[in-house]
Amino acid sequence: MLSSTSAEILKSLPKDLSIIQDKIYSGERITEEEGLLLFERGSLSFLGSLGNYVREKKHGDITYFNRNFHIEPTNVCVFTCNFCSYSRVYANRDEGWELSAEQMMHMVKKYDGQPVTEVHIVGGVHPKMNLEFFAELLRKIKEHRPSLHIKAFTAVELDYMFRKAKKTNEEGLNYLKNAGLDSLPGGGAEIFHSEIRERICADKVDAEGWLNIHEAAHKLGMHSNATMLYGHIENYYHRIDHMSRLRKLQDKTGGFNTFIPLKFRNKDNDMSHVNESSIVEDMKMYAVARIYMDNFPHLKAYWPMLGRQNAQLSLSFGVNDIDGTIDDTTKIYSMAGAEEQNPSMTTAELVALIKQVKRKPVERGTLYNVIKDYSVIDIKEVDLNTALN
Repeated sequence: MLSSTSAEILKSLPKDLSIIQDKIYSGERITEEEGLLLFERGSLSFLGSLGNYVREKKHGDITYFNRNFHIEPTNVCVFTCNFCSYSRVYANRDEGWELSAEQMMHMVKKYDGQPVTEVHIVGGVHPKMNLEFFAELLRKIKEHRPSLHIKAFTAVELDYMFRKAKKTNEEGLNYLKNAGLDSLPGGGAEIFHSEIRERICADKVDAEGWLNIHEAAHKLGMHSNATMLYGHIENYYHRIDHMSRLRKLQDKTGGFNTFIPLKFRNKDNDMSHVNESSIVEDMKMYAVARIYMDNFPHLKAYWPMLGRQNAQLSLSFGVNDIDGTIDDTTKIYSMAGAEEQNPSMTTAELVALIKQVKRKPVERGTLYNVIKDYSVIDIKEVDLNTALN
């Protein structure tokens, strides 16, 4: 049932947007041209109405989060991405950090007795942190805490590891899977189109390489996520091209869990002269992504990047996941000028954040298995149960 406001919006629609709206309400897939038209001509209210319709059709009011923490082994990197505020080139590695396996295991053990379900491991591409180094780390984590889901290594990291180890994608992924790797994050995708990729991250794995690694992971039964870095020098066509490539691979494998649009931040990097996107543009991005990525089960807004209030707003523009507790264990976005400089929320705070905008908070595992439905639990009870988290 459409609200009176939505009905008024639809009455005044141009014919081409009206056709798109009809396709969405009837569950039909929109084309690349129609996706581009939504970006170019769709008003914020129109896109929000459609994005929210798709979101609620798939998930109702449910909004997912998880209890997780990050390990960032190093910010030393052999690559030089112009948009990156995080990495330090290998030649100047004294300016960065390099964690030993023992230091990373200490971080894991810090959460002993706490109900975290996922460790997210990503970082720079360090030539000495090779395939065997990380395989041994995975083995140690699983030996210490077998139930902890390990989501680790972007396709950029994996591509470098496998080439250096002289292994195919399939061989390398199978090796890491046997060591304890459970799933892949979606980082390193940036923008697939070579016209943009060559200008912002020319020296790392290309679009085909990124997609091939994720396809190989899916074939091994491992799920993964997908991202897109938006709001810099790309245009709407490049965004649609990027999402189309992901949509096609998802049609083929069904292995992606969630799509995560990542907002470009311009602090302390080689693209500081590029203005950041507005909040209006951010919400349009989420809405179009939810409409266009029809075969992706979930759409995530990374709350440390957007800030808490904007993450709440995104829940009306197609988003049904706002990531996890994180516990101030990531520097990737805070170093680039994100809204949250010390990203950490307790479970109670996440639950309250979601409830404030009349959505239903549900704690999930990495693969979206439901752990606890907090929509029926009083916030005081959440505070009591999560005093240590």
